[in-house]
Amino acid sequence: MGLPLLSLIVFTPAVGAAVLMFLRSDGAVRWTALAVTVLDLAFCIAMLAGFDTSTHEMQFTEVRPWVPALGITFALGVDGISALFVFLTALLGAVCVLASWVAIDRKVKEFMVSLLVMQALMLGVFSALDLFLFYVFWEAMLIPMYLIIGVWGGDGRIYAAFKFFLYTLAGSVLFLIGVIVLYINGGKTFDILALTAKDLPFGVQSWLFFAFLVAFAVKVPMVPVHTWLPDAHVQAPTAGSIILAGVLLKMGAYGFLRFSLPMLPEASLYYSTLMLALSALAIVYGGLLALAQDDLKKLVAYSSISHMGFVTMGIFALNLRGLEGAILQMFNHGVTTGALFLFVGLIYERTHTRSIADYGGLMKVAPVYSAFLALFILSSMALPGTNSFVGELLVLAGGFAANLAVGAAAILGALLGAAYLLGMYGKVALGPPSVGVRFKIRDVNAREVAAMLPLAVFVLWVGLYPKPFLNIIDASVHHLLAHVHGEGSGQ
Repeated sequence: MGLPLLSLIVFTPAVGAAVLMFLRSDGAVRWTALAVTVLDLAFCIAMLAGFDTSTHEMQFTEVRPWVPALGITFALGVDGISALFVFLTALLGAVCVLASWVAIDRKVKEFMVSLLVMQALMLGVFSALDLFLFYVFWEAMLIPMYLIIGVWGGDGRIYAAFKFFLYTLAGSVLFLIGVIVLYINGGKTFDILALTAKDLPFGVQSWLFFAFLVAFAVKVPMVPVHTWLPDAHVQAPTAGSIILAGVLLKMGAYGFLRFSLPMLPEASLYYSTLMLALSALAIVYGGLLALAQDDLKKLVAYSSISHMGFVTMGIFALNLRGLEGAILQMFNHGVTTGALFLFVGLIYERTHTRSIADYGGLMKVAPVYSAFLALFILSSMALPGTNSFVGELLVLAGGFAANLAVGAAAILGALLGAAYLLGMYGKVALGPPSVGVRFKIRDVNAREVAAMLPLAVFVLWVGLYPKPFLNIIDASVHHLLAHVHGEGSGQ
């Protein structure tokens, strides 16, 4: 149709945020924010509907001069690696607005503006084809996330917001240095596709690999730079936790896929064993930490560290099954863990406690809530028939093919996941009723079902029929592996 579809996707939330500034009533702000996110989601559906799964080439590209003297362009495009994450960001944006409908009752306009600006910047990260533009989006998104935690968070929100900001800023400083080094050594261009085609010396690749590793590891987060995550999740409002788990963590893994593997192939191969070992550590350590938690939000937060360990393991297995499983699992984790944080937020709104010991017998007083929660718990456990089973099975196949010890660690992590998730659900929903809490709980309403239903659809859709999702990523993964291993060896 000739429409700049990616510009519409990226800037619709930003335009919506500007419109919100002129609205006076909280009701108008909420409905307008919801309309904007739904419109953005519609643009993303149109993008996926027109996506050509037969090619690895960038699609819906837009290139306009920005700072010609420095070779900086405003360049957007998506391929099989980024398309699903653009859609996921828009989907969770609408879920976040619905999740904040009642939970955010002060400075509603400012919150929704921050949320929409955050969404625009995250969409820019997944769409940018210019390294400078990518860095602008990457850094700018820290500001609204900092505000969401620091203004609308819990009692310890200031500490958590500062910790989040300092950790991510420290990683971003090294990333900036890496960008400058890459610009100088790559022919003084910021074009991501052109930089991917450069053959950098191994020494330069190694230095850049570790500079990028710090920046991306903080975002994932990988052990030992993970300690900001539980604090941020516990203090953030529900929408903040959904965005953190559903989208922000994916940006670190996306950085490995967009920069480390294609631009630094020799270094990625050389240091893959180190990355697999760090992934195994995250899987087991995150699972053990989750097993020890009594706080619902901390349990889900530490489970994210373990589950993202599966993602990095699949990426650095550097084989077809592992890489396809990692990308699919990134999408699955955004859906499932975003939903789990939504459920923690819903029950917290009713009881004002996150202690597992305070709950019990929810199945009797909130059967719809408990049934949906069971679905997402089973998804997080990677039960056959759910979305995570497909992704985790592919990652395990790739992990075992790459390193038996790492594959064995992943199996242990999966067993730990079953232990803490089933234990939590048994106490919260099936255990004896908790005096003092059960009478305050009501079941979910229509708005809350509207927030959780699309996530439940993707749990079952990917779990029962993953072919459309794998088709989207397949050509790009084959091309990436061929590039990393050498032409013709990506099979």
